Amino acid sequence: MSTESGTDRRGPAPDEVGRGAVSRRGAVYGLGASLGSLAFTSLLAAEQERARPLEPKPGHVPAAKARSVIFLMMEGGPSHVDTFDPKPALDRLHLREFVREDRKKSAMESGKRYYVRSPFRFIRAGRSGADMAENWSHLATVADELCFYRGCTVDSVNHPTALYQMNCGNRFGGDPAVGAWVTYGLGSENENLPGFVVLPEVSYPQGGAANWSNGYLPAYYQGTPLRPRGSPILDLAPPPGVTPEQQRNNLDLLARLDSAHAAARPGHDALAARMTAYELAFRMQVQVPTVLDLSREDAATLALYGVGDPVTDAFGRKCLLARRLVEQGVRFVQLYNGSWDSHDSIERAHGRLVRAVDRPIAALIADLKRRGLLDSTLVVWCGEFGRTPDNGVRQGTAYGRDHNPDAMTIWLAGGGCNAGHTIGATDELGGRAVECVHHVRDFHVTLLRFLGLDDTRLTYYHAGRFKQLSQFGGGVIPGLIG
Repeated sequence: MSTESGTDRRGPAPDEVGRGAVSRRGAVYGLGASLGSLAFTSLLAAEQERARPLEPKPGHVPAAKARSVIFLMMEGGPSHVDTFDPKPALDRLHLREFVREDRKKSAMESGKRYYVRSPFRFIRAGRSGADMAENWSHLATVADELCFYRGCTVDSVNHPTALYQMNCGNRFGGDPAVGAWVTYGLGSENENLPGFVVLPEVSYPQGGAANWSNGYLPAYYQGTPLRPRGSPILDLAPPPGVTPEQQRNNLDLLARLDSAHAAARPGHDALAARMTAYELAFRMQVQVPTVLDLSREDAATLALYGVGDPVTDAFGRKCLLARRLVEQGVRFVQLYNGSWDSHDSIERAHGRLVRAVDRPIAALIADLKRRGLLDSTLVVWCGEFGRTPDNGVRQGTAYGRDHNPDAMTIWLAGGGCNAGHTIGATDELGGRAVECVHHVRDFHVTLLRFLGLDDTRLTYYHAGRFKQLSQFGGGVIPGLIG
């Protein structure tokens, strides 16, 4: 079946990814547009999906370099004009009153406001001359591996809705996360580990676990969070006295009972997903402790990531674990670092946050490169929106910035990105993107394309229509893919 644009759309299972010929399922589907043919196709797809839902699958674009993603989410909205997008004009306008005439004042824009210059000096890093605040001293050493994008826009100034949109494409939650779409489209390269792993902080991001939900996709594709303290996964170890043989016998009995139950209730994927999860959990008991054991790394590698240093230890462990996970075939790893919501004291707040992540992120990129993994691993750094060039706070030097959906900086590394380049631009003050401007849906389409996935073909039939990550279509952002 074809859409108006002639692009082949798929139903609930992506088993036809990358195939140009019409499949037997496609022929059956094309016999008619009746509800019966739709239901029949859905049942066939669901049956195959339950068999091996995370089996590796080819992408739509064979030439794509990226095979996995490490997504560094700086929750709270980092200030682009204080990190990677210098605005010298703000030096001249510092503390002048700001009046915004192009839109009605919102609650955030009520009262007097003042332009605020950046407290950080900028440098040109690497052979590419990448713009960076000087406190990114470690990241500057890998500047030529980065591709900066300054043209992205979003729709919301509220943290939960903006996070949902960046993570799931929908401001209101309930849709599959990017990592869920990726594992749905490509499967996983390690049957003993989840395909989509999340490394949150102790406190979950605003919006909670919906930021890594499977949404309406089958439950196999939801993100698996690893706890930052204590056991990464609760009850990972079997109870005392229970042997692997006993566990295997219990699972075999449960599988027989569940299979009989499921056979009498076709079309419900929750039970099949639960059965798959039990089996995965059993296999994870063997491999997860090994993957998570950072003591297996040599002292030089631990030092590279800042493990053991109180300032960098927490995020350094996450970055090192992310490398170990993609090394073992995990498809999508998302790391969270919070508290970037600096409405005041941006020099102190952003300064502290940069110190915590700068060294680990630079180490991650360098380590991936030296192990030959950077070409096949796309690293993404972003928040849910940018910050304004002005602020309503005028007391001492405790200046900060408000939320800005009209301008932000995202950077990429590895995975076939256009390293050493800066794409797009914001206006003189950093208030709006003005060059190569694209909505976040286009960024999602581009991210999928890095992995060889076509957003118009990576679809799932739900609630009477084919759905996709971009919601209703988008385009690849020019210049980001090398």
